[in-house]
Amino acid sequence: MKWIRRKAATAAALAVVALGGTLAATSPAAAATPTAYNGACGKGYDVIRATPIRSTSQTTIPATTFVTYSSTAGKVCAVTVRTSPGARVFMEVTLDTWPYSSGEARDSGSYTSYAGPVYKDAPDDGQCLTWSGSIDIYYNSDNGLCT
Repeated sequence: MKWIRRKAATAAALAVVALGGTLAATSPAAAATPTAYNGACGKGYDVIRATPIRSTSQTTIPATTFVTYSSTAGKVCAVTVRTSPGARVFMEVTLDTWPYSSGEARDSGSYTSYAGPVYKDAPDDGQCLTWSGSIDIYYNSDNGLCT
């Protein structure tokens, strides 16, 4: 299946999550509200995946890594966004392709609100994306969006 068709299907699935589907249903009542995408990747980039970074107790979401796609640019972008901006803390975002890579895109440092954005060309046929995000001692990763 072509990347564009997969992107549309994934975006539709993400819309369900954003409207209170899986992400909200699996979060405990005391959990922080999932982070909203901040538009850091630029105009024309639509969110196609969101991976929450949960605390050790799994009750709060201190940050979320967003994967976005621009059909105009033919690029994928990732950014890790804090739920509540504050004092500087270590944050990181990575984006890569699998099973082979032309090099990981990564941004890390001491940030108040987000790490990234980082960009990669849309995956070639037979490739998948992998991404990860960190805030302080918390980390999460995911993969998918295969062509």
